[in-house]
Amino acid sequence: MADQAAGGSHRAAPVHTDPEDVPVQTALSAVADPVRMQLIRELASSPDWTRSCGSFDVPVGKAALSHHFSVLRGAGLVEQRDEGPKRVNRLRREEFDARFPGLLDLVLRG
Repeated sequence: MADQAAGGSHRAAPVHTDPEDVPVQTALSAVADPVRMQLIRELASSPDWTRSCGSFDVPVGKAALSHHFSVLRGAGLVEQRDEGPKRVNRLRREEFDARFPGLLDLVLRG
């Protein structure tokens, strides 16, 4: 509860998976979806912590977008934090590249 109050948010803080704990099948599944690929590409071209979840122009609703971010967190690809009413994101490129060298480069080539 203290984390929620400190962040000024009524929702629970996001849970993150360390890329070292991610099986290859999970990583491949996460990057295979077209919407998640678009999210990854847009995050890769943006400075860390500058993109809120609502700033992405993807053809899905809020619930589906939340699910996609959950999958990306579970695969160790994205880190999120709350800044006031917004949840902002960063691509965990260095950490993910250390675990799966070259995989993000393939996704970003698109």
